[in-house]
Amino acid sequence: MKIEEVIKSNVALDDAKKVILNLMYAQNVIGDKFNELLKPYDVSAEQYNVLRILRGQKGAAVNMCDIQERMLAKNSNTTRLIDKLLVKDYVTREICPVNRRKMEILITAKGLSLLEELDAKVKSHEETFASNLTTDELQYLNQLLEKYRTIKNE
Repeated sequence: MKIEEVIKSNVALDDAKKVILNLMYAQNVIGDKFNELLKPYDVSAEQYNVLRILRGQKGAAVNMCDIQERMLAKNSNTTRLIDKLLVKDYVTREICPVNRRKMEILITAKGLSLLEELDAKVKSHEETFASNLTTDELQYLNQLLEKYRTIKNE
């Protein structure tokens, strides 16, 4: 379905505007489906992202700044996310012995278990959206999106 049909526009849209609208709409569709997937587990997409970052550390502690740098949503409140994950027993938080101003975060066995349970469902979610494209088209789309989001210095 064309974006003009989605937003019920009778006005001709230039290509630059259509790309932005398509990206925003795609983000919402994908995000809504992802949130539906996570809802039974009482975890938000941002909390899931934090858990994936922590799993990638392979047992090494990571501080809040490093987590924030790796977040997809750079405006996420990392402290609030960690607090919620602590309550659910998915992470631990300790004061760094070298620098007492830093907090070290680790994923727990319960957090790893949750991710393991979600892995196949998340993969299926990703494959559902990718199923309309060939491998070459997916690679090309990734190249285009990486190029598109890079803003030229003026």
